[in-house]
Amino acid sequence: MKVLAITHGPNVGPGVFGATVEAGGHELDTWCVPTGAQAPSGHDAVLVFGGAMHPDQEAHHPWLRREHEILRGYLDRDTPLLGVCLGAQLIAKAAGASVHPAPQPEVGWLPVRRLADDPVLDALPRQFDAFQWHHYTYEVPAGATELARSELATQAFRLGAAIGIQFHAEVTASIVASWLEEDPADVPDPETLRRATAERIEGWNELGRALCGRFLDTV
Repeated sequence: MKVLAITHGPNVGPGVFGATVEAGGHELDTWCVPTGAQAPSGHDAVLVFGGAMHPDQEAHHPWLRREHEILRGYLDRDTPLLGVCLGAQLIAKAAGASVHPAPQPEVGWLPVRRLADDPVLDALPRQFDAFQWHHYTYEVPAGATELARSELATQAFRLGAAIGIQFHAEVTASIVASWLEEDPADVPDPETLRRATAERIEGWNELGRALCGRFLDTV
């Protein structure tokens, strides 16, 4: 298959998802939207990743308008989508749902519980600690099934062939380290987060690869 990874900056890439695509013998293309490059086409599935910006910041990031229309087109055509963090929020927004600041940020390893069975999210335990780094949340789109929640906000949904996850199942240790270096003030206790990540990242990467693998299998 041909799989497109939509990214929004240099250190918010496909992580273990990209490695899983390539390990499965599929072709992975990457489109970094803010560069202004033309959107690739002709892909069997699309992965939409995170970023430091927010979905309602079109005035600061005009390219968000173009991505919004592209995601609406994918939804209209029932293209298989897997959105992560900002990617999930952008898919929800393209589906007509409200996206707005969360009651408080979720940054770090935080508990999530699954609410429903799903061929992709079934790769994850019923309850698990997920790596989170976000300030915004979304309302579950009309017609979608909510798949997971934290104490604070919704964490996953399915709408047709599209899945959104608020947590970062794609991150590697090096990605987390780059975010900590870039924005340490966003973390209450950076050293505690570094230690927790070192202890948990290997198991978390196994779950991330399994989740992405199931997504590819459904395609």
